[in-house]
Amino acid sequence: MKIIEVNTQKLAKDFIEMALQFYKEDANYIRPIDADIDEVFDPQKNNSFQQGECIRWLLQNGSGKYIGRIAAFYTRETIDNYDQPTGGCGFFECINDSKAASLLFDTAKDWLSSRGLEAMDGPINFGERHKWWGLLVAGFHKPCYTCNYNPAYYKSLFESYGFEIYYKQYTYWREVKQTLDTRYADRAKNILSNKGYTFEHVKKSKLEKAAQDFRAVYNKAWAKHAGIGEISEIQAKELLNSMRPILDPKLIWFAYYKNEPVGFWISIPDLNQLIVEYLNGKLTWWGKLLFVWRKLAKQSKTMFGVIFGVIPEHQRKGLEIALIVESAKLVQQKDMPYKELQMNWIGDFNPKMMRVAEQIGAEVYKTHCTYRYLFDRDVKFERYPIL
Repeated sequence: MKIIEVNTQKLAKDFIEMALQFYKEDANYIRPIDADIDEVFDPQKNNSFQQGECIRWLLQNGSGKYIGRIAAFYTRETIDNYDQPTGGCGFFECINDSKAASLLFDTAKDWLSSRGLEAMDGPINFGERHKWWGLLVAGFHKPCYTCNYNPAYYKSLFESYGFEIYYKQYTYWREVKQTLDTRYADRAKNILSNKGYTFEHVKKSKLEKAAQDFRAVYNKAWAKHAGIGEISEIQAKELLNSMRPILDPKLIWFAYYKNEPVGFWISIPDLNQLIVEYLNGKLTWWGKLLFVWRKLAKQSKTMFGVIFGVIPEHQRKGLEIALIVESAKLVQQKDMPYKELQMNWIGDFNPKMMRVAEQIGAEVYKTHCTYRYLFDRDVKFERYPIL
């Protein structure tokens, strides 16, 4: 077997297309848009290159056929925010062979170790956590947009190498029209009746304000967690602007207390269901027309919950439920197309958010695992701390 560094456009194309062999018979697989993956490895488009480094490889067998791939990367954030300087590996694909998988993992480990890293998480993204993060281990349903989907045997390849579960990420599911439990709705009403709290969904004409409000809440609610740094004003604007083409203003909500942003709930129409599964990886002019038509025809039936956050001072007051109850007044109206809600990326280290999902009648639909591998095998492994 032979490891080949991806350092040409031809090899970059091979890196994407070699994965298709693993999903030929899988009816639930949706091929990601090629450009979305290319963007991760483009220094001109991925801000992570400003504070980190990334490399990727292909694995060939003796006949010259590609049988695996992997990427390795790190940023200053992940080095500085962990007890052990930790990098990452991701975009892993491999035949069901532990020797082939181990060669890929060893290659990533050796590269990270040569740069002073002491551990690697995987499979993760070289960038935002809401994209390409975690190994799917249960709930092999059709993936939502930029969510990892993989063969079931990958779990044994990771674990037999020595990776251990650092945390689990749950995707919760519920029917949109399902009535909220009155116990929690009543608690939400008490919050809503407090004149200090207001709730608003975004307006496309005011995305700059939405970006500022998002940043204010995110940096208080999320950036304190290990491995998560604060986001800049530019990053917040880029995130909201990237959503503009698919943004449904009625799905992005903010909570305010005395006019100061204290919480948000961001959902989008699932782009995989709306268009990606029809494109075979290529966003052509025809695909763009199809996207516009399907969007106008309201073809997406899935609300995809991307991120939820409430600043610490306003947690445990029922504000999370209140935010959902207020948004439900719009999304449950008859003219709204959505049939199901998938709440993505709820970590098992966040029991408060798990309870919120359960309180609104949602159940675990998919489970992803983020694994960690410590290079020094004598160091004690510790899971991500409970919040």
